[in-house]
Amino acid sequence: MKILSIETSCDETAISILEASGIFGDIKNPVEFKILANTLISQIDIHKEYGGVFPALAKREHAKNLIPILRKTLEEAKLSAPNDKSKNIWKPGFQIEEILEREPDLLKLFLEYIPTIEIPKIDAITITQGPGLEPALWVGINFAKALSLAWDKPLIPVNHMEGHLLASFINHKSKIINFPAIGLLISGGHTELILMEKFREYKKIGQTRDDAVGEAFDKVARMMDLPYPGGPEISKLAQAQREKQNISARSATIKLPRPMLNTDDFDFSFSGLKTAVLYLIKNLKKDLPAGKAGNSWDELPQEIKEEVALEFENAVTEILLKKTEKAIEKYQAETLILGGGVTANNYIRQSFESLDSQNANLEILIPERKFSTDNAVMIGMAGYFKYLEQKEKGQLQTAIDLKELRADGNLML
Repeated sequence: MKILSIETSCDETAISILEASGIFGDIKNPVEFKILANTLISQIDIHKEYGGVFPALAKREHAKNLIPILRKTLEEAKLSAPNDKSKNIWKPGFQIEEILEREPDLLKLFLEYIPTIEIPKIDAITITQGPGLEPALWVGINFAKALSLAWDKPLIPVNHMEGHLLASFINHKSKIINFPAIGLLISGGHTELILMEKFREYKKIGQTRDDAVGEAFDKVARMMDLPYPGGPEISKLAQAQREKQNISARSATIKLPRPMLNTDDFDFSFSGLKTAVLYLIKNLKKDLPAGKAGNSWDELPQEIKEEVALEFENAVTEILLKKTEKAIEKYQAETLILGGGVTANNYIRQSFESLDSQNANLEILIPERKFSTDNAVMIGMAGYFKYLEQKEKGQLQTAIDLKELRADGNLML
């Protein structure tokens, strides 16, 4: 079957088309995914001047981008054909206009393009329902509703975080997960440990009590006056210092706490670590010779920037590793699944991959970097399993059945 998936939870507008087959856990008929098309437009450059994602701007950009990337995606998948005017297919009506009434620019583009093409040969449409920025989510949901109505296709709402947990399936060779499994979700908005005793059954066993790990990276980056997005900038500085393989007298004194490292639970806390960085920076400035640094982080020597970034990244990684290892041990997990944008961090990836050599019975699944950050492929994968479940129960729904479908910025896994 072919699935068209849409992702607009934050600052990436993404649409993909997957060809999916198989049943999870069935050795004779294993799950297979083939990417027919995958299109994404990032808004990073637009949001840089704000130092983060500006929701109203993200919403506007999604509305502007959805039709152009839908066109590109359909063409790439070879599913775009001009409408034969002799065929009596969908014509614009009040329901489409009602669904997209709050997105006048998107409605205009929709009515200009959709009636000019034949209904593509897809079997379902999947859309991110949440969590995420609600203004951004709403644009994608309303767009998916309009397509579902126009094309009379089932509509499958998907939890964004489930997509992240399943993102490594696209390159998972064995197609089988041994349970119990532990999932670690690390992103700008989430830091969670998830226990999975069965496929697609999730129990949260730990979470951050304040800042998410990606949020901590971004806040520390702002303290350092680093450009947005800040996480990759901190990692670049840390890696530059790591490669020097020398420890100066000052570097040896740059130490940050590891909050909640040895607590008996699986929770995290990064707010105190972030505050410790702030005071560390202030103290380092005091120790510099007169005239070497003022109130600006930019005036600090590059070496100091690298040393602080290195210690911060080391502290975060140590916390994530120890908490995850403790969960693996307690629940005798046979699989560890990482998901979320922070899994694109080189040092964190390498640190978790090294667990392989420490535990021969543990399989570690980490998505490719291009599927670590937000994308539509993972939404299509999660939607495929929901589609099979709903189809088996005879509960497939279209936009008409899902009139009350709402964006949920705080949707729980």
